Amino acid sequence: MKRLFILLLIACSTIATIHAQQRAKGQQTTPIHVKTLFNDIIMTWGNPSDEVYSINKNPNTNLIESSVRITYFVANNSEWTDGNDKSLNLKNISEAFKKDEPTSYQLLHLSPGTNESFSLKAVDGNGKNKSYLVRGLNKEEMWLLCTKNAENPQLRDAYAIKWTLSNDKRKILGAIYQITSLRPDIYEKDLESSKKTFKIVGRVDENIKDSLYNIYIAESGEELANIGDDDYVACVPVINKRFEWQTELDKPMVGRLRCIFPDGSLCSAWINLDFVPGETYNITVHNGYFDDDQDYERRVGRYSGKSLLNERQKRGNDDVIIVDESELVDAEQPVYHQATPLKEESKLTPEQDMQMEAKSHAIAANIDAIKATYESLKPYVDMVSLTGSDNYFKQIIKLNKELDINFHDFIKYMKGIDALPFEWKDIYGEILKFYSEQSKAYGELYKRVGVLPKPAKDAQKQVNQLMEKYMKEMGKTMTEMK
Repeated sequence: MKRLFILLLIACSTIATIHAQQRAKGQQTTPIHVKTLFNDIIMTWGNPSDEVYSINKNPNTNLIESSVRITYFVANNSEWTDGNDKSLNLKNISEAFKKDEPTSYQLLHLSPGTNESFSLKAVDGNGKNKSYLVRGLNKEEMWLLCTKNAENPQLRDAYAIKWTLSNDKRKILGAIYQITSLRPDIYEKDLESSKKTFKIVGRVDENIKDSLYNIYIAESGEELANIGDDDYVACVPVINKRFEWQTELDKPMVGRLRCIFPDGSLCSAWINLDFVPGETYNITVHNGYFDDDQDYERRVGRYSGKSLLNERQKRGNDDVIIVDESELVDAEQPVYHQATPLKEESKLTPEQDMQMEAKSHAIAANIDAIKATYESLKPYVDMVSLTGSDNYFKQIIKLNKELDINFHDFIKYMKGIDALPFEWKDIYGEILKFYSEQSKAYGELYKRVGVLPKPAKDAQKQVNQLMEKYMKEMGKTMTEMK
């Protein structure tokens, strides 16, 4: 039974756009000549005792995020240049790098006498980095070749060799660098992106009900005051008493957080904020009030003299901020933070086990199809034009409808056999997480292209409606199964 629950969690994981590289049949993708050259030098003259070797892997996927291997070698000058079987002279090295040039996106040769140093940086998926000085002396000769990693095109494989003559001219002193890490164009882009990113990190008090928050954005306080209820750019769920949302901004703007209650109604009050690029706003919502981010407000917000909100909005006259939910929500409305006790795992018959697995796989297939359809939209996004993309959004609407049906079928069957040994909120939390990622994608798409075609707006509306529906259904189910 537990494996079925795990299958559902995997199926409902975050949408990740994977830019897979299609390899042409028979096309060389690995610098085989350079790797063979390096292996020969290491086997013949390498010094394993001084080798630098490290690997960092993602703890969840076990995939390599960065690796470093630096091998030092010392060769007799006569062996290096005499032309015998061990000969690995300049011609051998240059030929190996030139033969593998078609596999690379960077090829560099620095000759002795050139006053140019060179370093390689290893950056992993968490942004941790370390620089390695490859060439620091002008008497050193260096060759470098960089390729995309064959397994993960977001990574770069760097191959470099440097060497120089010893003072007595009898020895060749060198080092080989083989470094895999995040591609510089990706982490440099991410660094630039972080300067534009505005983020909200929210927490919800245990004394109030979990809900959704609509996010609105405008260029001025006046525009924000006239914004429509349905003009939100994202709908963010509260899961485990937390919610987060971020977007990229080219300039300071203003925004609004507005709660959707568990019964689907829109709160009559809201919270107005300055949205500032490169900043994070931390907020905790209580029953009737909220803790604002005083440091943020002093530096860039309403106390800084830089706020774009008008004085009425700053004072709160334009919005009551937060009201006591008990006045707005039916007293019988379920309180979501009450946990459902764990049940003893049911003894399923083989037939029931097969039925559960089949329904789980149907959900997984739906989600995979939705992700694949979003991936098909990438060329339109890259061209900053959604012209001709209508059928993809219509397909997403159809697939989300099928997912809704299959998920309900899954829940209904589990209730019928009383089989779920976990908290219902965990199951609903995963499907809400999946819809939340879709909602976020539309907000980012709007920022990218400016105008969404009608099918895209319809798809966005469907996703937000499904989020609202499942928040309400989650509370009802938790109450029923007590």
